[in-house]
Amino acid sequence: MPKNNVFVKLKEDKGARAIAITVVAMLLILTAIIITTVVANRANKPSDDPYSEPAGVTDPDNVQGPQQDEEKPQEPDRENTETNALPSRFLLPVSGVLQKKHDAELQVFSDTMKDYRVHLGIDIGTIAGANVSAMADGTVAQVWEDVSMGQCVAIAHGGDAYTIYKNLSATLPEYIKTGVAVKAGDVIGTVGESAMTEVADAPHLHLEMTVGGLQVDPTDYLDEDAMATLNEDTNFEDAS
Repeated sequence: MPKNNVFVKLKEDKGARAIAITVVAMLLILTAIIITTVVANRANKPSDDPYSEPAGVTDPDNVQGPQQDEEKPQEPDRENTETNALPSRFLLPVSGVLQKKHDAELQVFSDTMKDYRVHLGIDIGTIAGANVSAMADGTVAQVWEDVSMGQCVAIAHGGDAYTIYKNLSATLPEYIKTGVAVKAGDVIGTVGESAMTEVADAPHLHLEMTVGGLQVDPTDYLDEDAMATLNEDTNFEDAS
């Protein structure tokens, strides 16, 4: 190979090496810059630890716990406890005579249906339109119209007791609505003739009562004064 060509080749190799060295140096510098930037960003980034100590608290031992003399549990509300008890007295809801007694076993003749059936609750015979009153303090639990027993109102009392008034007239006082509190003696309706299964009977209030979810005889909860006003009529037992 001629000498001139050798020198040219050497010069070209030196130039390529210089370029390669320059590129490598630039890459190293760029890498160093990137590493420095990442480290700096991590140092400035706030902690993601959800359990990090709140600002201003340096010694957990200095954090005071709840005071020992915090508010004491309240004593039971005696008034509310008394309201949850069974009322000591139930008033007669309407003046009249006892037409039919309560009996869950004895079947009595129905003048309307012309058959024998048990009679749950009592019928108090009176005049149509007579005022019907709440038997004790309570809350109106339900107001509805029954296909068989007509206009009905149920009142919830303490002791899981309910008094249910049926065969009322369709027009009730405006304030008689579900959830309304009533006092003993408050007028909740009037005697009507809305009970289709008892329409052949004389005007009367059909009164039912439950305690603890069980049907009971309302007369068992009336005092002697209330019972004294009822003149028992047992003619229905003689029907055949």
